Amino acid sequence: MSAIPESPPQLPIRTARLLLRPFQPSDLDQLHLYLARADVARYLYSEPTDRAGSRRELRRRVRSDRLRREGDALQLAIVVVEQGLLAGEVVLRWTSAEHRQGEVGFILNPDFHGQGIATEAARAMLELGFAELGMHRIVARADARNTPSVRVMERLGMRLEAHLVENEFVKGEWTDEVIFALRSGDWARALTAPP
Repeated sequence: MSAIPESPPQLPIRTARLLLRPFQPSDLDQLHLYLARADVARYLYSEPTDRAGSRRELRRRVRSDRLRREGDALQLAIVVVEQGLLAGEVVLRWTSAEHRQGEVGFILNPDFHGQGIATEAARAMLELGFAELGMHRIVARADARNTPSVRVMERLGMRLEAHLVENEFVKGEWTDEVIFALRSGDWARALTAPP
């Protein structure tokens, strides 16, 4: 398979506790709650945003609503159904058509840390990538100091493939990057692992 299937994935995606849906203009206030936080931006390439910056980021996220071609990203809002609150976001990027590869990522409002939300959302995106889109391999990357994100990758059953030492100069300092991956042959086992 060298292309994403003609029919787009059925959205929204529902899990036990979450609704993963495209971003909407009405998400601005809740998106800004976490994009403005220094503790969220610490391990990202971006700085905390002001309201105008969050508005620009929201417009970009609203447009990232489907996978049509290599390089596209499906970026979905993570809504905790019981509370009706935006807890963060999860993304699946189509990185290579030839090699059937993707990349999963997530950002979570720290107010929702420790509840298994990032794991549940990322697990749904892995299932989408492997079961519906026919990807062969999906990677996830993180700043090596970002222990909560590393734990999510481990809980998902992803394998640590690389620890790159001081490979990027980010925000005035050299940082390490870890790269985890999961192959389609392993995804069923990983998806049944406890959160």
